[in-house]
Amino acid sequence: MTGRDTIVANIPVRFRATKVSKRLTIKCAYGAAAAAYYVTQPDNLTFYFPADFPFRGGNTVKIYRRRFLQSATAVAVTTTPWLVRAQAWPARPVRIIVGFAPGGALDVVARLIGQWLSDRLGQSFLIENRTGAGSNIATEAVVNAPADGYTLLMTSSANAVNTTLYGKLKFVFHRDIAPVASVAQFPCVLDVNPSVPVKTVPEFITYAKANPHKLSMGSGGLGSPQHIAGELFKIMTGVDLVQVHYRGGAPAISDLVGGQLQVMFDVMLEAIEHIRAGKLRPLAVTTATRAPLLPEVPTISDFVPGFEASFWWGVGAPRNTPGEIIDKLNREINAGLADQRLKARLADLGGTVLPGSPEEFGTLIAKETEKWGKVVRAGNMKVD
Repeated sequence: MTGRDTIVANIPVRFRATKVSKRLTIKCAYGAAAAAYYVTQPDNLTFYFPADFPFRGGNTVKIYRRRFLQSATAVAVTTTPWLVRAQAWPARPVRIIVGFAPGGALDVVARLIGQWLSDRLGQSFLIENRTGAGSNIATEAVVNAPADGYTLLMTSSANAVNTTLYGKLKFVFHRDIAPVASVAQFPCVLDVNPSVPVKTVPEFITYAKANPHKLSMGSGGLGSPQHIAGELFKIMTGVDLVQVHYRGGAPAISDLVGGQLQVMFDVMLEAIEHIRAGKLRPLAVTTATRAPLLPEVPTISDFVPGFEASFWWGVGAPRNTPGEIIDKLNREINAGLADQRLKARLADLGGTVLPGSPEEFGTLIAKETEKWGKVVRAGNMKVD
């Protein structure tokens, strides 16, 4: 670099690992990505660098006129394949893998997000349910899928729980799944079949202690919100309830309504219509504040100080999915969460929208993994 070169701009660095064409020198590769973006997306000038790039002088890089123009020429001769693929995406249908049964909360939200993305991006986003092992089968399928943006994972709190709950996973969730976007938070509601002679949380605790190991409590599977909220309740109250796991919340609620189960920590989305119809009796919600859909129902913490269990849904992708695809998905999903119709639909299902960046979603996952790991260890829960 000579003194006669002029600086085009000082650009804050986005730290993200990315693939670079081997046919370009290191210096030209960085400029090539910048020039390609400048030519094709003049309103969104972004520079990407490998995570191990040896920056000097802090986290700002100087872009020089000569190198920029030379790099533009290099792009015309040797186009960076990963960048072209990212700009063309999606060119065919995209799969969203869901780890729980059709009709359950995660499945319903996945279909809402999938339809929104289909309408916005002009390609079908197809929902594929792969149940079993508390959503680990679905997660492993996405971990092993090509990192090309055509296979996504509908993530949930279960993924954070499973990190500690399962001892022999073939993947590390926070390493192998790239966070794309958080979607919403939601409460569970402690409800019972109307045949159970209780109307409040204190009455339920007394009744359960008088009938140890006689009340069956359903869940949507190992590590599901229903499971982990129920275990936290057992730890904090000392009641002895029998956990019965299903492949999703929908079949579990069906048995709760039918009387095969007596109690459940239902996801609000799955329970609300049954509660409104009088088929289930709500005792309390699991969040620290009352739920807008059930304003007359108290919180569990009103009777069990310190109890709090809120859960989340989101979207993930295989590790090494191009950053441009992740950013594009994040923008479109956040646009959906700002849309009044989609926002109202999620609210009707008991969810509160949770917009944010991929980095913020990654931070949430890390915090939730630590929080529920403590509960799993305290309850001596483990699946080999």
